[in-house]
Order: sequence, then C-alpha cells, then structure tokens
Amino acid sequence: MTSLRCILLLIVMVAAGRSPLAAQLLTANPAFPTASGAVTIIFDATQGNGGLANCNCAVYVHTGLITSASTSPSDWKYVVTTWGQANAAWLMTPVPGQPNKYSFTIGPSIRQYYNVPVSEQILRMAFVFRNANGTLEGKGEGNTDIFYDVFAENAPLSTMLASPAEINLSRFVGQNIQITGAASRPSTINLYEDGQLIASSSNTTSINHTLTVLQPGQHLVEMIATDGVATDTSRFSYTASYRVLFSQPTQSVVLTSVGSSIPLQANAHIASTLQLLINGQPQGAAITGSATYSNSLSVTTAGTQLVQLAAAYEDLRDTASFVYVVPGSLNVANPPAGFNDGISYLPDGRVYLQLYAPGKQVIFVLGDFNNWTPTPAYQMNRSQDGNTWWMYLEGLQAGQYYGMQYLVDGNLRIADPYSTLVLDRWNDPFIPQETWPGLPAYPTGKTDGIVSLLHPGETPYDWQVEDFTPPAKGKLVIYELLVRDFIAARNYQTLLDTLDYLQNLGINAIEFMPVKEFEGNLSWGYNPMFFTALDKAYGTPNAFKRFVDEAHARGIAIILDQVLNHAFGLNPLVRMYWDSANNRPAANSPYFNPVAKHDFNVGYDFNHESKATQYFVDRVNRYWIEEYKIDGYRFDLSKGFTQVNSLTNTNFWEQYDASRIRLLKRMANYIWSIDSDSYVILEHFAANNEEQELGAHGMMLWNNATHAFQEASMGWTASSDFSHAHLSNRGFSTPALVSYMESHDEQWIMLKNRLFGNESNAAHNIKTVPIGLQRQKLTGAFFFPVPGPKMLWQFGELGYGGGASECLMDSADCANPAVAPQVGRTDNKPIRWEYRNDPQRYNLYQTWAALIRLKTDYAPFSNPASYTQSMGGAIKSYRMTHADFDVSVIGNFGVTAVDANITFSRTGDWYDYFSGATRSVGNTTEGIRLEPGEFNVFTTSRLPTPPIG
Repeated sequence: MTSLRCILLLIVMVAAGRSPLAAQLLTANPAFPTASGAVTIIFDATQGNGGLANCNCAVYVHTGLITSASTSPSDWKYVVTTWGQANAAWLMTPVPGQPNKYSFTIGPSIRQYYNVPVSEQILRMAFVFRNANGTLEGKGEGNTDIFYDVFAENAPLSTMLASPAEINLSRFVGQNIQITGAASRPSTINLYEDGQLIASSSNTTSINHTLTVLQPGQHLVEMIATDGVATDTSRFSYTASYRVLFSQPTQSVVLTSVGSSIPLQANAHIASTLQLLINGQPQGAAITGSATYSNSLSVTTAGTQLVQLAAAYEDLRDTASFVYVVPGSLNVANPPAGFNDGISYLPDGRVYLQLYAPGKQVIFVLGDFNNWTPTPAYQMNRSQDGNTWWMYLEGLQAGQYYGMQYLVDGNLRIADPYSTLVLDRWNDPFIPQETWPGLPAYPTGKTDGIVSLLHPGETPYDWQVEDFTPPAKGKLVIYELLVRDFIAARNYQTLLDTLDYLQNLGINAIEFMPVKEFEGNLSWGYNPMFFTALDKAYGTPNAFKRFVDEAHARGIAIILDQVLNHAFGLNPLVRMYWDSANNRPAANSPYFNPVAKHDFNVGYDFNHESKATQYFVDRVNRYWIEEYKIDGYRFDLSKGFTQVNSLTNTNFWEQYDASRIRLLKRMANYIWSIDSDSYVILEHFAANNEEQELGAHGMMLWNNATHAFQEASMGWTASSDFSHAHLSNRGFSTPALVSYMESHDEQWIMLKNRLFGNESNAAHNIKTVPIGLQRQKLTGAFFFPVPGPKMLWQFGELGYGGGASECLMDSADCANPAVAPQVGRTDNKPIRWEYRNDPQRYNLYQTWAALIRLKTDYAPFSNPASYTQSMGGAIKSYRMTHADFDVSVIGNFGVTAVDANITFSRTGDWYDYFSGATRSVGNTTEGIRLEPGEFNVFTTSRLPTPPIG
C-alpha cells in the first residue's frame, strides 16, 4: 500500500516492472534511477548470454533509450554510442575485486546524458555490452537486449527483489536461496517466510539474507518495506510585515500587520487530508482527497503565531515476494497413449500437457489457474524412461484464455514449445487493438518470460473452401510478400483488400515471409521463437485463416516460408538445454548442435539427425497444413539441414551431401503423407547433381537468376545470359526450379537501372524512370512466359527500387548518394501503393499481368513439346512448340536499334500478342528491326490482345 509523504522536500519513485532477469545481469546505483538523476550501472558478464565472460578484454557500453516515442523494445531512441568504435567515453570500468563485473556512470542526469527533451517520457535504458570491435557481445539470455527501468519522479515507496530473479521457483531441502532486496528510499525492511519474521533492517535501502530450505511443501517469502509516520507538517510563523508562500518556504518567520492577508499555497505529492492549524488549533474544515491547498489567512491578532499545514496519510508500505516449493515424491508413470507433445484439448474440457524434457529433475505447471504458484498438485508426472513429463489440467472454463508456463528444475520458466499462441510482456503492448482485438493481458507481476496461451473450448473457424487444389508446379507464379512492408496496417484483415490487386496481376500463389512467432514485432521473421504460434504482430489466427480461405476461393495457393535450420535464444527448446559457461546450446541438447555445422548459420543450429529434432520438424510441418490449410513451404537455408561439418569451408558445404539428401527426402515424404499436393521448395544452392536428385524426388528449388537479369535490364549485355532460368539448361526434366529476378535477398532491378543503367544513348537512357520501367517490361517478357515456376518479389510489378529508402543497405549499391535516406537491409521499407497512380508504373503492372497470364492460361507456356533459347548477347530469343500453338519471342536488350533475325518454327500467319497484328511468315528465318528495349511475342494462334500500351 502507498500514500502521501507531505509537502515539498520528499521525492519518491515508482517501479515500472523491471524484468527480474536484469536484476542479476545488471544492477544500478541507485537501484531506482530517475530521469533527473545520475546512475551507475554494473554489468555482470557471467550472466545473460555470457558472451563477455572471462574475455580478458576492454568492455564498452552500447546504449540508448526506450521512450514514450518508441514503437517496440527494439526501437531504441537517443543512441549515444557507435557500434565497434573503441571510444574511451564508452569504456566501462572493471569493478575492483569482482572479476567479470564492469561499471559505467550515466550523468549528470539520465535525461541530459541522452539529450532527451523534457516533453518525452523515458521508460527504460537499453544496453548491449561489447568488446572493442563488437565481435563479442554481452546480452541477455537468448541474446536479447538488456533493459533497466527509469522510474517516475516523486512516486510512492517501491521495492524490488534482485535475487532470486524468479518469483516462482522450486528447491530441495538443504539448498540455500540468496535473497537480495532494495527499497526506493531508506525504510524498515522486514523479511518473512510463511508469515514468520526471518530478517530485519532499519533505515536502509537494501537487505541481504541467506535462506536455508528446511521444510517440504510450498513457502511464501515476503520482503516488506515500511516508511513514514501518521502525519507530517510544513510550518511557518508570522510576527509583522513578512509574507510566506508554503510552496516557496525561504523564510520561516515573517513580519506582517494586523488587518492584512497572507496568501497560503501548498502542494502535496499524493491526494491526502490537509488541515490548517494556528497555534495548534484547526482552522476551518479539513480538505480531503486533495494534493493541493490554496487559501488566504487574515491577520487579526498581534504577536507571534504558529501556522501549520498537516497532511494525514497512511504508513508507506510496499511488498515484494516470491514463492518456492519443495517437490513432493515424484510420480513415475508412462503418459497415456494417443497424445503428442504439447497442448491437447479434450472433449470433456480437460487440457492435457506433455513435455519432452529428458534429464530434468522436477517440473511444475504454473498459470492463471493456480495463481502462478507452484504447488504439489501441479507437479508433473514423469515417464518411466525419464524423458517425458505430463499431466491433466481440470476445471478450466470453456472459451476462457489462460496463461501457462512450465517451471523446470527450480528456476527455468518456459512456455510450451508447441504453443499456438503466446504472450510477450515486452512486445505485446505495441500491437494495435485493430490488429489483435481483445488481446489477453500479460500476467505482469506474477511471472516473467514468454507465456503460453491456452484457450479451451475455442470455436473452430468455419472454412468455406474445403477442397482447394493448388496450381500445377509448371503453372506456378508465386508472389513473395512481407506483411510488414506491404500494407501500412500490417494485419491480415487489411491484407484481404489486396487480393483483387494480386488476382488481377495473375499470380496464383502467395509466399509469406515467416509469420510464425518471431522475436520482437518488427522483423523479416527469420529469428523464430515459437514454430507453431502465429505471430500476433500481423493479426489473429482467424484473420489469417480467413485470408487463406479467401485466397483459395480465388485459386491462389498459400506457401509459408519455413525456418527450420535454426532457432533463436528465447525458444524454449534452446533454453531448456543451455551451456551458460560457453554461451551456446549444451552438449546434452536433444535438438541443437553446440557449435553450428556450417558458416552461414544464424541463431542456434538444429541437429537434423536427432530423432527429437525430426519429431519436432514433422509436428511443425503438419500443424500448419492441418490448422491453416496452407499449401506448402519454402524452406529457408535448407542446405544447413546436415550434420556434415563444413565450418571454414563453404565450398565443401555446397558439394553433394548424401546425408543431407536423405534428411530432406525424409522430411518431404512426411509432408506428402499429410498432403500429397503440398509444395516443398528449398532455398538450397548446392551442387547441381544434388539439386537434380531433390527435384527428381518431387521437391522444387529456388533458382537465382538475379544477376543476369539485372545486367540485361541495365543494358550491360556481356554478362547477361540468363539461360539458366530455364530448367533444361541445368539438366532438369521436371518443373523443379523456381526462378526469380528479384527476391527479399536481392537488390531491386529498378534501383540498378536508376543507379547503374547504360546511359550512352541519350534517347534510351536507362537511368531515367520511363526507360527503366520499359526495361522491366522487357525482362518480364523473358521471364514469366518461359516454362517453369516463377516468383516475383512484392511491388516489383510497379518498378519498386530507386526511390527514397528503397535500397538494401547491405549492398554496396546503396553507397550511391542518389539513394537517400539509407536504411538497413531488414529495416522497414516504404510502402508504395501510390505507385499504382503513376500511369507508367501501372502500365508495367498491366504488362506483367499479360505476360503472367500466358503461363497460367495457355499450355504451351507451362508444358511445351519443345523449347529452344538463345539468351546471350543483346538480341535474345526463345521458341516453343505445342499441339495448341507455337511461340516465338525476341527482344533487344541493347541500347541502340538493331536489325536482327527471328526464327519461327513454321511458315504461315503469326500474331503479335501485344498489338494483335498479323505477320505472314514466308521463311522460318526472317529479318526484324528492334528498337532498344523492344520485344515481340508471336504465337500461331490469335490470343486476346492485352490493353493497349
């Protein structure tokens, strides 16, 4: 309970919910810093990810703020340091006699140090610690940023427990619990265990105590800080012609005259009961429930009078607590048959929980159903082999949300690895109400870390399309889409509005960049945290299901970018088996390699030979097919699905790997056992004979043709041979290569045109927008109609690239001053729906739509009887024959007009697809004049002519 401390001089602070995790990793003096004061922070390099433990190096601070203007925990403001610079001003001081501890003082005040305007509220300080060049990092557990709250000025008494870091834990008899607590100002601090006083300290801001666990069962430990008396006063005396305002008590005795008036004004920090007294006698009625007093005093009597204003309030008190439980006897029994690991909802209303956790000693279930308190009734059963833990939850109300975690071996709290929805204390507050209406609140003050969200009795989504058949591989035109950078609202309900646009473009599949729960809210999604949970930043499960349903109704398949090479540090499978001494997965992890097997790994590398990993992979792949009716996957970094060690030898990693092939075939076969029509697309880029074998097995592979198409589009034809965009050039006999000119990993062609296009012909200057767009029409004619699956990257159809902020900063291309402002490769990009209103750009959209429909609507473009191409040099061409009709396409990628020869498969009438004009062919080889950037698509059957232009 908190209340008023009276008038003027007392400053109190309020806690804003600092993560207990930071309490061990980062401490502060004072423990409750405010924006107007200085603070010294102390970093313990052995805690968190341990990345700087025993580094024997200079340690530097990298710091900024989370303020009221921040949009997420990753949106640091007022960053005062530069990464990788050995600036002495950012060098931390080793703490004498305490190896691995470093201090840094921020002052003269936090607000001044970061140069924050007074109008902006400072919420917390943000930190990452590093060595001089940034090759070693000290971060939180799971390689997260480190935060320390900045507390409000003039706020009530507050307390915090620095140790233990957890508010729910389990211990065995004979173990010790180190208790360290702090109060926001000098107080009497008492420690109680189950209501019995075990330690006390007076007029202090901290307490330390070692508690020895003596009794089995559940125990409550409370730290109670008390400060204050029943009342406090501010006073002055008057004698003659002086006057005093309570809010400016510079004089305690002043002179005034009888008959005059003295204005009285006072301010209390918190609403209280205020009473004016003269010579100890109350004057008038007391004011209740107010923090201000304003009145005037009439001087009627000569002589010295004592004037007082008393503020009555309750004792100041604040409590911090934790619960520990001593486990009962372990119930060893095999789990009931028929259940998978994870969360299962039973028809009778019970919820069944099953966790694969070999080597663990005791596990409790915490949640809203038991007030987040470990008790013997919620101690899980363990299988006879010691690997699986399980229990039933009963008495849950249908339709109600319940938060839940596992408490593993005393202090590790994790969400269920197969959670379908989770709560995130730090990121959920930044999700708009329109995106996730009625998002359940995080159980603040009851637990910490990611929380599983149970929802028994949930009404299932009513699917409208139950029998969708995805397009044949040879007709696939995939639209790669990142929700974050495609629509400003960033949610599925708004994304529905774009389906007309996408359908009119002619695409028949949408490939979503990862939508599974990733760390933070603003991400490309390749930092996965939970693999069966939809990330709430883009909307609710039903909103996504509705989008899938509506896409299917329009003949559009849904493909998910699936990240199964690695997981990031907040994933519970990582956290359960962690080697803190070496800052990596432990050697006994059933899922991860302690050290990655290849140089391109990010996060923590899955061991795909492990049966536990294979079970997990299959469960994840099955879930999205059955729950969301998705039509396939694009597997990120699939070349990493191997235990063959190629570290420091990238060439070896790319060579034929029979074990990797076996693992990928095993995974694909399982997917096809669930849905035989599912696409399995690999981002592989391995030896061609390995990719041929995977393709022959039924998988598809990303086929990067970006460089050649860029060179051709820019008018530099010497290295512009994109013949490998067609499967025959690589020896494939099935439509297994998903070719692309642009993807999220490649620079935009329009930017290349704008910055590096051939400008030798002023009349055809590729750096100009009109000519740059014309060149993209030309590349489209040699891309979409060519047999085989195709993919385009969002907004490529409108000539995205080259505008302000439209650049991948990891590319040297963006060093050009013509591109400004510059943004990071994975940072937010401008959303350019206004490009539709530009006739030149919309004409590119229409041209590509006409070219796409050749593939999707006409058999010769997806399954020709023969295909011949000539893709070298400035004049490029390809020909196809088919029982329906034949095709001949030619284009000029140079920058000057050319008299060229075009080859036809037969004589007779041919029809220009875009103009509708008839060309009577007397010889199979004829001359044709092509202006720079001009192309022609001829067919032996007259096709509907696209819109003029």
